[in-house]
Amino acid sequence: MSRIRAAAQRHMPTLAKTGSYYVIHICVAALVAYAVTGNLLASLTLSLLEPTVQAVAFFFHEKAWERALVRRGTAQARSSSSAPSASSATRSTSTLALKA
Repeated sequence: MSRIRAAAQRHMPTLAKTGSYYVIHICVAALVAYAVTGNLLASLTLSLLEPTVQAVAFFFHEKAWERALVRRGTAQARSSSSAPSASSATRSTSTLALKA
């Protein structure tokens, strides 16, 4: 249980963002499902099922993006510590020009 608690504390911002997204998604899904079906029970069932699956997928999507950004930063740090070749210097200049 302490592992779960530690993981929850470590990922608290992402979990909070996922939770708020989940609540908004349920509300929107319930309104849309009710507008389409006209059936309260069907709309509640659909609005709980689909956003729950989406919330779980969203959490893992966010974690994958965080890992990708960390890897990208690590790769850039590695490449900047080595001597740049002419082509990478040109790319760096082009990238800076685009940012400006």
